[in-house]
Amino acid sequence: MDLTLAPPPASSPALAASLAERYLGVRAFTEYLCEPLATEDFVVQTSEDVSPTKWHLAHTTWFWETFVLREHAAGYRPFDERYAYLFNSYYVQAGERHCRDQRGYLSRPTVADVFAYRAHVDAAMGGLLGSARHADALREIVEVGLHHEQQHQELMLTDIKHVFSVNPLRPVYRSAERPRGAIPAAGWKAFEGGVREIGHAGGGFCFDNETPRHRVYVEPFALGTRLVTCGEFEAFIRDGGYRRAELWLSLGWAAVQAKAWAEPFYWERPSGDGPSGDGAGGDGASAPGSYRHYTLAGLEPVDPDEPVTHVTYFEADAYARWAGARLPTEAEWEVAAATVPLDGPFADAGLLHPSRADGEPGTLAQMYGDVWQWTRSQYEPYPGYTPAPGALGEYNGKFMCNQFVLRGASCATSRSHARATYRNFFPPDAAWQFTGIRLAKDA
Repeated sequence: MDLTLAPPPASSPALAASLAERYLGVRAFTEYLCEPLATEDFVVQTSEDVSPTKWHLAHTTWFWETFVLREHAAGYRPFDERYAYLFNSYYVQAGERHCRDQRGYLSRPTVADVFAYRAHVDAAMGGLLGSARHADALREIVEVGLHHEQQHQELMLTDIKHVFSVNPLRPVYRSAERPRGAIPAAGWKAFEGGVREIGHAGGGFCFDNETPRHRVYVEPFALGTRLVTCGEFEAFIRDGGYRRAELWLSLGWAAVQAKAWAEPFYWERPSGDGPSGDGAGGDGASAPGSYRHYTLAGLEPVDPDEPVTHVTYFEADAYARWAGARLPTEAEWEVAAATVPLDGPFADAGLLHPSRADGEPGTLAQMYGDVWQWTRSQYEPYPGYTPAPGALGEYNGKFMCNQFVLRGASCATSRSHARATYRNFFPPDAAWQFTGIRLAKDA
């Protein structure tokens, strides 16, 4: 895979230790995320988009076995040859795979079997990464594997949130005290137009879709100084936002009609008897401040000062139009992000929910962490992009169709996984991830 990586440490033994330590740290964090779960929680699949936790644990292990151990560890014996079929995801060139929407059917292998599979692979990887000779040769693929597992850590959190949300008991995954201070007023930060460079420039890991670095021309623009809040989005609802066709893209309006969207994903009204599913609701809007939503800390009143999350691209675009603004392009977002530190409430902090903004009025806040921010940019290759050959070339390139780019990471993203150049992408009707809104306008 075509990656831009930091130069290795001065000595190969140091590189081996670094890779081994990082490998163990990432693998341990995956299992840490499983600690609040009961055995029954690991096997549930509530939609085609949502994979069981057990599958994530096994698939990330399959990645190491398939792309590292089978290729580079002499004499390696797979834990179970049948797992290559069960736990492949979309790598067509790596072989046949089990149906995505039937992952929840797999009562076997058991959760204990999957943890034994992880231990088997971890032992083999430890031996391989302990060798300086192998560490030099494996540096690139190990970097990919570490970031691949971090992607699945985020998916584990968003998937278990969906699993718990449809349970009438509304289980609590993990609770944490969140900041409750006053937030700065919404404002705008202006940026000059001109030729800019975006894309990864080296000096650390990146996925291939972040390259090559290239020039773009941006017109003068302004970016919202903070994320759109739940209270601001509720005003859109009360003003008939979900009933006004003129605010919506044609496909978005069709989705509103077909799926009866009336509020963001996970929001529900007090009169409801249970989860609102995919946003279903009546034509009217509840009184201000009366909504509840499911969070990883359980069912809570919607905090009007927290960033709105779990909104689709269609909802973000309609809200921006209602607000007299628009969504930023990914080039605008990256130009602005380059002016602020890479900091925010990432998964490492344990909040696992978007936090209220802080900072001085007029300065950019919440650029990283909290929620992935929809841009108006279609997910497409940068000029000069060429996917890598082989199965790993399927990682990003083949999805460059019918998706929109998101930037900035979320509260479920590990800090070491976030970058200013990171290009996340989802279809425009996806809402189960921590996705939110930052406004932009022409200056």
